[in-house]
Amino acid sequence: MPEIAEVETVRRVLKKQILNKKIVKVDILYDKIIESDINFFKNNIINEEFIDIKRTGKWLIFETNNYYLLSHLRMEGKYFIKKMDEPIAKHEHIIFTFEDNITLRYHDTRKFGKMIFILKKDLNKLEKIKKLGIEPISNDLTINYLKDKLKNKKAPMKSLLLDQTIINGLGNIYADEVLFRAKIHPLKKGENLTDLDIKNLISSSKAIIKRAIELGGTTIKSYTSSLGVTGRFQQELQVHKREGESCFNCNEKIIRIKVGGRSTYFCPNCQKM
Repeated sequence: MPEIAEVETVRRVLKKQILNKKIVKVDILYDKIIESDINFFKNNIINEEFIDIKRTGKWLIFETNNYYLLSHLRMEGKYFIKKMDEPIAKHEHIIFTFEDNITLRYHDTRKFGKMIFILKKDLNKLEKIKKLGIEPISNDLTINYLKDKLKNKKAPMKSLLLDQTIINGLGNIYADEVLFRAKIHPLKKGENLTDLDIKNLISSSKAIIKRAIELGGTTIKSYTSSLGVTGRFQQELQVHKREGESCFNCNEKIIRIKVGGRSTYFCPNCQKM
C-alpha cells in the first residue's frame, strides 16, 4: 500500500513529466473511482492544464488554473505515462490525454482508489482534507500537539499511528518502523506515553519518513512503484516483514501480532511494555 513516502515519490516524478500540457480528452472506464459529479468532472477538466502537483498525507493534489483533482491511491493505485496509441491495459480506469498525444493512466487492480474534482475555493471545505492531522515531517508535529491528541486515548499506539486525524500519512509499514525506532510497544496505550516517548515518536517519524522519501519509498509486494521508479527503503526495514528474524539491535526474534486487524511487527526486547 502506498504510504506518504511512496506518494511523495510519485508526485515528484509526475511533476517532471506532465505539467503545463493541455488536457484534450478524459476517458472514465470505471466511474466509481470518481467521487465528484461525473459530468462536472468530464466537462471542466478538458482544456485545463496541470500546473502543479501537491500532496497532503497520502492524497495527491493535481492543480489546474481553476480546479483541484485529488487522488488517493489506496491499496494498489498507480499512475503510468504512455503514448496515446498504446493499448489500454486491464485495470487502467481513468485516462487523461494531453495535446502532445501522451496519456496519464490511473491503474488500480482493486479499484479502491478515489478521485475528487472540485473548484479551488472548495478545497478547505472538503471534510476529507479538513479532518487530516499533521504530517510526520512537519515542524508543526510538536510534543504539545501530540500530547493533546493522545491524552485519554486507550487505543494501542499502532492503531493511533494509523489514525490519519492524528498523524497524516503514516501507514502500516512506517508505523512499525517508527515504533521500533522510538522503542515503544505497539500495544502500549496512547494515554500511557511519557513526554520522552512522545519526543522519541516525533523524532523517529521525521527521521524515517525523510529517509524513506530520499530512497523513493518502499517496494514490497503490496506496493511497487510505476513511472520507472523503484523504492529502496525496504533494504533498511528493521522489523516490518521480518517475523522470526533476529533484531539488528539485540538479536531477539522479531514477532508478528495483529493490532486492529493489521499485521504488526516488533522486537519484544527493544519494545518492552
